[in-house]
Amino acid sequence: MVRPPVWVYSRYACISLLTVVVSVGLGWTKPKKTQADPSESLVAVGDVHGDFDDYVAILQHIGLIDKQNHWTGGKTTFVQVGDLLDRGPKPREVMDLMMGLEKEAGQAGGRVVSLLGNHEMMNMMGDLRYVTPMNFASFADVNSETRQKSAYGEYVKWRNKHPELIAELSQPMELTETEWVARHPRGFVEQREAFSPKGEYGKWLRGHNALAEIGEEIFLHGGIHPDLAKMKVEAVNSQIRDEIKAFDEMKQYLQDEGVILPFFNMQEITSAAQAEVIAERKSLVPANEERQARILEFLKYGEWLSVKPDGPLWFRGYDQWSDEEGTAQIGKVLDAYKVAHIVVGHTVQRGARIRRRFGDKVFLIDTGMLSSYYPGGRASALEICDDTKFTAKYTGEQVVLTAPSSPGKAGSAAPAEVKDATQISEKPAALPAVGSICSATAPPPQ
Repeated sequence: MVRPPVWVYSRYACISLLTVVVSVGLGWTKPKKTQADPSESLVAVGDVHGDFDDYVAILQHIGLIDKQNHWTGGKTTFVQVGDLLDRGPKPREVMDLMMGLEKEAGQAGGRVVSLLGNHEMMNMMGDLRYVTPMNFASFADVNSETRQKSAYGEYVKWRNKHPELIAELSQPMELTETEWVARHPRGFVEQREAFSPKGEYGKWLRGHNALAEIGEEIFLHGGIHPDLAKMKVEAVNSQIRDEIKAFDEMKQYLQDEGVILPFFNMQEITSAAQAEVIAERKSLVPANEERQARILEFLKYGEWLSVKPDGPLWFRGYDQWSDEEGTAQIGKVLDAYKVAHIVVGHTVQRGARIRRRFGDKVFLIDTGMLSSYYPGGRASALEICDDTKFTAKYTGEQVVLTAPSSPGKAGSAAPAEVKDATQISEKPAALPAVGSICSATAPPPQ
């Protein structure tokens, strides 16, 4: 729910992204494909943002988990479209829950598909603008103060070793220990380690895709821009994996070269890399053409598919297009992928209602679950039965959005109570688990 980073300095070089991608290691294991035969029952949930309690409430309400938070969804396929973390108080609990459900669902014949959102990408790359002090504190332990002091000591040594680089920084870094500690609270170092390629959450997130094609639906966080529709689903996923891999390799290279420290955030990494190039060009430090070339290529990361505003993790067109514009554009996208619907999160819908658009071809399912941040928001889920019946489920009610008018055919529009809406500014009893959510008897509206 944020603007993408803007630390892009493409004026420095003309080396293609392919150079960086080829330069990274080949030992990285690709995630499994998400395309599969349609399930009788599909459930999709939008952005969670660390709101563990409301997330659990909606999953229990629709019958996917029990009161002990174990899988009861049987053979249901459950898709979460990204942004599990940031802003809210319990991102670790949310991720731990998803990691457990992935295993339990598979054992029961169901499946959990957890997709990447822009906030997952931000945390992997160290863009920590929306990580709260409470989030950092959740990673702290009895040794955190010692780690914090040790990290500050490394930082002081780094500053003393690189006076020429420090002089060329576009933004000054902290000069005093008080300033540094304020920006690197207890748990900060541990959080960065946890989201690294070898960290518990970093390794898990790097095993996820950005897009999932299941049955006649495509699920993703932001949306597919019409210009992107020329790429197949797996090609998009592959490119984003390559970009994550390129970032990880480049960060490690900069550490090995002494340009950055392991716990630097994205802003610090970018500033230090820029300063290194300038210092070399001014002959303030020994020049290294290979290093310059790699740094210059890295500084174009703002052009990456995973980062740019019209990429699949950031695109907001489905919310912002007019009905006329969107109907024409979405037709091109659906035809390119030969699917019937697209389901996305990312943009909070006013009225906290799942929104259907463009002749029921697009469903926007971010209803601002974290109501402490999005006033009036609430948890919700979209249930899809046999690719034809779409039902919006909330803890207090459910609304049929589309239903088949005859067997095997898409049906009529939703009741008038479900209306289009625009985005909010940023700033229960469980269903019985009988192997398929769609075959369960829904509770009456409360």
